[in-house]
Amino acid sequence: MTFSEPGLRTLTTLDVEAALEAAGAPRATADTLAALSGHPDARVRAAVARHPNTPVEVLGLLAPAFAAEVLENPGLPLMRLARPNLLGAFPAEGVTALLALPQAPGWVVDGALRHEDFSVRTALAARPGLGEGRIQALAQDAGWQVREAVARRPDLPEALLRQLAGDDDYDVRRAVAARPDLPGDVLRTLVEDAHGTVRASVARRLDLPLDCMLTLAQGDDPDVLATLARRVDLPRDVREWLAVSEHPTVRAAALQAWSVPAAWLARAEHDAEDEVRAALARRPGVPPELLARLAGGDSETVRRAVLERNDLPEAAVLALARAPEQDIRLHVASAEGLAPGVLDVLLADPDAAVRTILAVRPDLGPERLWQLAADPDPEVRRAVAYAEVPGEDALARLAADPNPGVRRAAARHPALPTALWPALAADPDEGVRLAVAGRADLPEALRGPLRQDPDPSVRAEAQGEPEST
Repeated sequence: MTFSEPGLRTLTTLDVEAALEAAGAPRATADTLAALSGHPDARVRAAVARHPNTPVEVLGLLAPAFAAEVLENPGLPLMRLARPNLLGAFPAEGVTALLALPQAPGWVVDGALRHEDFSVRTALAARPGLGEGRIQALAQDAGWQVREAVARRPDLPEALLRQLAGDDDYDVRRAVAARPDLPGDVLRTLVEDAHGTVRASVARRLDLPLDCMLTLAQGDDPDVLATLARRVDLPRDVREWLAVSEHPTVRAAALQAWSVPAAWLARAEHDAEDEVRAALARRPGVPPELLARLAGGDSETVRRAVLERNDLPEAAVLALARAPEQDIRLHVASAEGLAPGVLDVLLADPDAAVRTILAVRPDLGPERLWQLAADPDPEVRRAVAYAEVPGEDALARLAADPNPGVRRAAARHPALPTALWPALAADPDEGVRLAVAGRADLPEALRGPLRQDPDPSVRAEAQGEPEST
């Protein structure tokens, strides 16, 4: 099967059956297969990946999605003879996809080892079952990401582990520091590493000996000290020392221990740094009165930390309902199970958005809804009209509201007293009359006049028919 040049440009529009026939033709040309590699159907592209006439560059582009099909291509042996560095023509994603296959042959592994893209060599460094010679070569790689991947291998020989523990790059040494099979002498060398991230990695080890903890505690890197302070097995005197560190991050971390003395809580409450008081606010088991004081303090950071809890006492919720931040008050206004005192505070909130959220609460009650029905903001009053049970008095107030949008909402309420219908059916605003005309429970005595309404939309709604155009 042959195609003219204009035909090549239309191959991607062929139906699947015709495209599969073209991609499976034994004499399909390289140009034809290259064109079909862009076909929208995956079956066609997979057939192209298996065809021996497909160009190497096209195979490389198909390899990320069709790695197994590329390896099954019967033309690969000849392609490798013609181009010994075949994988050098593949993009990094294609080679990485081949490496991810358990059946990837040795020539793919060796090609990845020589690939110029470090991401390919990094993927190779993490591949199980590499021989010691390849691991050794990767451990000398110029890319630190490659050496780091080698340092994370579970089958790393001890000689290479020791070599990488002295690597010039701290990320490589940090990976070594996290290994579970670290010899004691290497561990103690890394405890005194020049880079804080390496020492912090050591500080996270579950098997960290006491002498290493004490050595790390004598440093001045706040990340290392904070990592230490979070340990549950830290000696009490070391934790007490870290609890009064000059670094707020460390003092905050010390509060994350399972159990701390009451004196620490009292000291943390008056800490000058928001970070420390926020850590206190997140602690489980904080006394309710302390949470209330933190919620009513002058720090937004601390208030937001208090807001994260789901066990707040009423006094803390009340303090948050008075917070300067609108979004915090909105969060409180939408919370479940608010006490009456909190509802009353929110009822007088200066922000109309908060009062609007409050108006649609199912637990607000008729008295508070009556109050909101007289709110100075029409959006709040309109929200009351959407409440499930606003009460007859509130609905009467809303039906007489000076704002037509409020009256429109009231006219649609299922519980609107029938005594209010006639006035709304004669409302000067056509939108109000339209809302009344759309009520399924409207008596004929009111529906009849609306069929003669000056507004065509109202007349059509009263007829129960769509407006003609």
